Amino acid sequence: MFVYNITIKVDNNIEEEWLRWQKEIHIPEILATGFFYDHRFFKLLDQDESEGKTYVIQYFSLEKKDYEEYIHGYAPLLREKAFLKWGNQFIAFRTLLKTVQ
Repeated sequence: MFVYNITIKVDNNIEEEWLRWQKEIHIPEILATGFFYDHRFFKLLDQDESEGKTYVIQYFSLEKKDYEEYIHGYAPLLREKAFLKWGNQFIAFRTLLKTVQ
């Protein structure tokens, strides 16, 4: 299994609206591409939240090629939509994980 892991620090001024947008629009758009079969949404705890809250969203795929097709075919447009909506009020760090057996 592969996990597309996105860690996002969100400005306190947009947090509530951003959370709603993630749950109602952005996450469903990513899942609708068909490359991920599930996701999990977390809030990081024990962090300095003076400049914003930190969240982690994980998307799960069985094959690395699904992740690669998403990254090349869909991610640029969806990232641009997020930037157009929120500008520099968030910062995201992305990683790919693989289960160890």
